[in-house]
Amino acid sequence: MPELPEMEALASVLRERAVGKVVARAEPVAINALRTVSPGPGDLLDATLVDATRHGKFLDLVFAAAGGERLDLVAHLSRAGWLRWKENQPAAPGRGGRGGLAFRLVFTDGSGFDLTEAGTQKRLAVYLVRDPAQVPGVARLGIDPLDDAFTVDALAGLLAAAGRAQTKGVLTDQSVLAGVGNAYSDEALWAARLSPFAPASGLGAEQVSALHAALVGVLRAAVDAAGGLGAADLKAEKKANLAVHGRTGQACPRCGDTVRQVSFADRSLQYCPTCQTGGRVLADRRLSRLLK
Repeated sequence: MPELPEMEALASVLRERAVGKVVARAEPVAINALRTVSPGPGDLLDATLVDATRHGKFLDLVFAAAGGERLDLVAHLSRAGWLRWKENQPAAPGRGGRGGLAFRLVFTDGSGFDLTEAGTQKRLAVYLVRDPAQVPGVARLGIDPLDDAFTVDALAGLLAAAGRAQTKGVLTDQSVLAGVGNAYSDEALWAARLSPFAPASGLGAEQVSALHAALVGVLRAAVDAAGGLGAADLKAEKKANLAVHGRTGQACPRCGDTVRQVSFADRSLQYCPTCQTGGRVLADRRLSRLLK
C-alpha cells in the first residue's frame, strides 16, 4: 500500500510535470472508483491544475475551474492502487479489464495519468469536491508525523490516550497518525527496538523518544530517497530500502537474527526477535501472544 513517502513523491511528480496544464478529459472507468456525484467529471473540463499535495495517504490535486472555482480531485489508492503518468495518453476512451484502469485524466497537450488497481478487491477511491475536508477519510485524519507539531510530547500524549492498545495498531490508525501504514510502522518499531505488540501507554519516556526519532527518521529518509524519481520507480525504491518489512526469513541487517512474521487475515507484519522482543518469537496467528 502506498504510504506517506510514496504519496509525497507522487504529489511531487505531478507538481513538476502537470501544474499549469488544462484538463481535456476526466474519465471514471471502474464503476465504483468515483465516490462523489456533484461536482461531476464534466466540471473538470478546461480546469487548470494549480497544485498537487497530500493529506496522509490521500493525493489531492487542486484545480481552478474555468469559472475560477476551486475543485479538488482527491484519490486514495488503497492497498493495490497506483498512479501511472504518461506523456501521451490514448485518444480512445479508457476501458477496464486486465490493466485494472479505474480513472483516467488527460490534459490538452495529450499527457496525463491513469489510476489503476490490481487484484479483485476494488477499494481505490476518487472524490471530486470543493474542499478536501468533504472527504470523510481526510476529515478524520490525525496529525501528520512530518509536521513540526509532531513532537515527542505530542507522541507521548497520543500513546497515553491509546491505553493498552498495541503500539503497532496506534501507529497505523489514521485518526491518530496520518500516512503511516504497515510497512513504515514495521520499520520504525524495528529502528526503535520495540515490540509491535507493546502496550502503547506502557512505553517509558526513553522508549517514546526513541520511537519518535525512529518514525520521523524513517519517513524523512524514505521521502528523500523517493525525491526526483518517476512514479514507475517508486515501488522498487521503497522495497530496496526496507530493513525488515517484507523480508521474512532474511537476516536482520542489525543483529543477523532471522526476520519473523505474524500473519493476520489480510496482512502481515515483520520484526526481529533479538532486536524487538527479547529473543521471544511471536505466535503467527491472529491476536498473537508471545510464545511461552
